Amino acid sequence: MTGGRGSKTSRGTADGQRGYASLLIILGALGVVLLGTSLVFYLLLMELPSIAALKDFRPSIATRVYDDNNELIDEFFLEDRKVIKLSECPRYVIQAFVAAEDTRFFEHRGLDYQSITRAFFKNLAAGHIVQGGSTITQQVAKALYLSPERSYRRKIKEALLAYKIDRYLTKEEILNLYLNYIYLGHGTYGIEAASQGYFGKSARHLTLSEVALLAGLPKAPNNFSPFLHPDRSLQRQAYVLQRMLDDGYITAAEKERALATPLRLRSVRPKDKVAAYFVEHVRRYIMEKYGSDVLYKEGLEVYTTLNLPMQKAARDAVERGLQEMERRQGYAKGLVQGALLCMDARTGAVRAMVGGRDFSRSEFNRATQSRRQPGSAFKPFIYTAAFDKGLTPSTIMVDSPISFAAPSEPNGVWQPKNFDGTFLGPMTLRHALVHSRNVVTIKVLKEIGVDYAAGYAANMGIASPLARNLTLALGSSGVTLLEMVRAYGVLANQGQRATPLFIKKIVDRTGQVFEENQPTLEQVIDPRIAFMSAYVMQDVVEQGTGARVRSIGRPVAAKTGTTNDMRDAWFMGFTPSFVTGVWVGFDQERSLGRQEVGGRAAAPIWLYFMEKAVQGTPVEVFPVPEGISFVKVDPNTGASLPDGTQGGLYESFLEGTTPEEVPTYGPADEQEGFF
Repeated sequence: MTGGRGSKTSRGTADGQRGYASLLIILGALGVVLLGTSLVFYLLLMELPSIAALKDFRPSIATRVYDDNNELIDEFFLEDRKVIKLSECPRYVIQAFVAAEDTRFFEHRGLDYQSITRAFFKNLAAGHIVQGGSTITQQVAKALYLSPERSYRRKIKEALLAYKIDRYLTKEEILNLYLNYIYLGHGTYGIEAASQGYFGKSARHLTLSEVALLAGLPKAPNNFSPFLHPDRSLQRQAYVLQRMLDDGYITAAEKERALATPLRLRSVRPKDKVAAYFVEHVRRYIMEKYGSDVLYKEGLEVYTTLNLPMQKAARDAVERGLQEMERRQGYAKGLVQGALLCMDARTGAVRAMVGGRDFSRSEFNRATQSRRQPGSAFKPFIYTAAFDKGLTPSTIMVDSPISFAAPSEPNGVWQPKNFDGTFLGPMTLRHALVHSRNVVTIKVLKEIGVDYAAGYAANMGIASPLARNLTLALGSSGVTLLEMVRAYGVLANQGQRATPLFIKKIVDRTGQVFEENQPTLEQVIDPRIAFMSAYVMQDVVEQGTGARVRSIGRPVAAKTGTTNDMRDAWFMGFTPSFVTGVWVGFDQERSLGRQEVGGRAAAPIWLYFMEKAVQGTPVEVFPVPEGISFVKVDPNTGASLPDGTQGGLYESFLEGTTPEEVPTYGPADEQEGFF
């Protein structure tokens, strides 16, 4: 009996020891789990980024480009984001997003345990993550710091970050981050960019109906896009309004009015890039000077010199003129190209620039990047240099055959000809320039010297390398349209060379001025010499090769240009206020077709543009500088005429010079050495 009882006691003791051992094992296992969990949480905490910068968080903001009247013309961005203070928005902006995304936002501390528990069991039942249960604070943590992967590890990090953020920032600061950072579809980030993208207006002016639609987007922007899925979008809008009603933010009547309000969406089509070449020129400048981070992230405000109405007129003029030429010549629509650049003569401000017909097809800017032969459009530089060296518009040159030894030519001789193939004998330099006589221009260049003329053109603004031979008189060296406009501007602005100006001011998001540009002018030639050339060039329009633009009905000085085989057509013209140049040609440098000279192919484009550019402005005349005298002369001989003589024209001279003092240059036939 006693042994039996002892046996039971022994068994009980053994069972107790085993139970105790099991308990120790369980406790040990729990300890290991807790230690492991603590270690995991510690390691995850160590991996978390610092949130200290959130109070001064600087999201990537688009750079905005404005015309000279502060009208937005384009933007540069990696993410289309525009920051706005929530205090400037209607009260229901916050209410709608909180009701739709995180109804207990103002109650929890970054994590909503009810939502987390609900999502956990749904995910467990599904076997994978199907619901996140994220709060607005968690969405901020994910958007700013974490990857979009769907894993429990990322969710734990997200929860830890949200907890830290909620203790570091106020609820208002968290909402400010959220509503300025969140992606809302179609490339828009933040409530302001989305408001402009969907409705074409600032978030300051959103209606309840519009806000409810936007608040329905964060869950799945593409699935609920009003552009792509209007029915789903309206269903989601109704859901948001119901949530706002349930949470007491709006009344039933307000909900019904919002549902009944028609939505006026802006067009989903891309913006009209009316100034694409100008804007790209500005973008490259900022990129090279300040770098891509500043350009795309710092929210610069770029105030340019572009005049939007003039730019639209320029674009339309180029397209109209090229289409007319295509119909004349039977080209396939679009093979021929054109460029136009208009500059304020007095300041250098570029008011309009067209670098080609279609920026989306070719970003190559034919106004600034393309070097083409200017042909006769180069001649005014030769004549201006000649006037500065003592010749006058009444100087006589003989338009007669001339030849030069030229080993590169097939027969070893270069025999330049006039466009019409004729020689007209003695003529004034005025007549030679107005009617674009090639041979006389070559003789003028030979008289004043090639190096002198090339240096003179460079001083006026031609930066491209120039041929140091007599072909320079015929515009044989490639130049850009921008250079030509700058150099012609010297004649328009009384001898002052203006630096082309594209940007007036650049300001960053804080209001700091990065740069501010003022007109840069330099007196490079005598204002009297500039006037003499401009005075003669007005006759190009009145009775010369530029007569096509005479219908503009105001003083214009101009010159046409056409190269061999009519590969390039130019028209350069200016008033006292504007210098405008037009180039037409094929990128492949082939003939434009029969008779497509500068006065026919390019001049109409200039006219179509300038008619709009000067519409409603006073008629201006070119001011006469001191030191200029006018003498009536015989237009054929250049000789002065007695007062009271019928006919003749008043020619301009430097005070102290007279027509009789000017000799005649060039015998009837000339044989020269190497050119």
